[in-house]
Amino acid sequence: MRWPLPRAVKRVGRLVVASPPEGRVLAGDAWRRRRASKSDLVAGLSVAMLVIPQSMAYAELAGLSGFHGLYSAALPLVAAGLFASCPYIQTGPVALTALLTHGALVTIAAPGSPEYAGSAAILALVVGATRIAIGFVQAGKVTYLMSQPVLRGFTSGAAILILLSQLPSAVGLVSPRSESGPVANALTVLGAAGSWNWAAIALAAGTVAATLAARRIYVHLPGALIAVLAGIAVSLWTGYAGPVVGDVPGAVPLPSLALPWRQFPQLVFPGIVIALVGFAESTAIARGFASRDRVRWLPDREFLAQGTANVVSSLFSGMPVDGSFSRSNLNHLCGAVSRWSGIITGVAVFLFLPFAGVLSQLPKAVLAGVVIAAVVGLVRPVLVVTVWKLSRVQAIVVWFTLVMCLLLAPRIEQALLLGILMSLAIHVWRERRAGFASWMEGDVLHLEAMGILWFASAPRLEEAVMGRLAEAGSVSAVVIHLDGLGRIDLTGALALKRVVEEIRTLGVPSSLEGVPPQSKKIVTNVFGMPPETYL
Repeated sequence: MRWPLPRAVKRVGRLVVASPPEGRVLAGDAWRRRRASKSDLVAGLSVAMLVIPQSMAYAELAGLSGFHGLYSAALPLVAAGLFASCPYIQTGPVALTALLTHGALVTIAAPGSPEYAGSAAILALVVGATRIAIGFVQAGKVTYLMSQPVLRGFTSGAAILILLSQLPSAVGLVSPRSESGPVANALTVLGAAGSWNWAAIALAAGTVAATLAARRIYVHLPGALIAVLAGIAVSLWTGYAGPVVGDVPGAVPLPSLALPWRQFPQLVFPGIVIALVGFAESTAIARGFASRDRVRWLPDREFLAQGTANVVSSLFSGMPVDGSFSRSNLNHLCGAVSRWSGIITGVAVFLFLPFAGVLSQLPKAVLAGVVIAAVVGLVRPVLVVTVWKLSRVQAIVVWFTLVMCLLLAPRIEQALLLGILMSLAIHVWRERRAGFASWMEGDVLHLEAMGILWFASAPRLEEAVMGRLAEAGSVSAVVIHLDGLGRIDLTGALALKRVVEEIRTLGVPSSLEGVPPQSKKIVTNVFGMPPETYL
């Protein structure tokens, strides 16, 4: 059967491959292999052992019951594998998307309630529809427009919030499910140190240690799964009194659209934010692997893959999903060579669903440890501090975005928007003035414009030219050099024409030289003739 793929998918063509790394088959159409290999089977099952505890932990972070995370880690992975451009990306619940989901939903429904779960499914549908639309119009490179300072500040702030959100579960207390946000809840927990459950603290610390140590000992060693099994054993044998996962439905969910649609208007903007911000991680993953293996990848196709995964997650009582860096890296290290590895992972989780009830006695402290181990590496204080040495202005963007995340939590999508607006404002402010140099050659005034001549800097052109004319006194001609400009927009071209005409009204001949090739068309249209003939 041939899938009716859109044009963006059919344009994959042959991949350009040069000298593939030793031991990895990448010749020709390797990234689109249709047969599963033994390596894909091993990699897929290895990732499944990690995604089961992680998906439950991230669902709890999003304010949902853990089994919704399992639903999001089953069939959505199969859907993503059918469309993926990069064979290594493993889709499913991730920490950042979970935190954004919680921020979007906590103000419209009570966490843990059926309406909250239904709203999460609607949010996943919005995310999926947005990504599919972007993929169809082939606008996948839109994610490149988000500046690194904004993303660095946002990621660091979100990671701190995620760690703070796990503090209640890590000390054996019931997580406050309110609109106060992780910071306020963490302060409340710190003020109630006398109520901490030391067994829970030991379980959380042991989970973090086991997960981090397993990565160093052997890449295939499922430290998170070992910690989960140990946590269940401790809970059953010792009569653990802290919060546990509770009832987990041992059934496969059926597709349904019986959702609280009245909440849809409030979820459109958060869904679009999650669609773009969450995909930034998938973009980084795919670009990294493509660079490492020296092959092409298609952002439009990845948008389609991740969008389809979210739509399927919505239909099966799931939550918004994205590509996971930790699981994708494990998939690559385990030898995956095709998209089948992600499909195998999804099928494995799907087959596990009827037996998920065995996780009902799992302490939530263990899930907190899983999240902490996965996220702690994202908090990079050295990078946040050293950015000041690279650019003080961009450092302000990083710190501003980070602080806004902490202050506006749980609505951190607003912090991201503010960070983007500040970054754009700084760009406009710094580019508002083109640079100008002038000199005299006899009685001819030469003026050179540098930078970008656009609507923000065009007024400066008129000021500079007239100011230089006044300073020069007697001038027989004016030559304006434009080869130092990177771009001229419509407002800049109109200002340029106005300046030339004003000079001529003074009885002084003027001319243009070195119009940038990329701007010749707009200058020609504005002047009504090729600029080199406008003498």
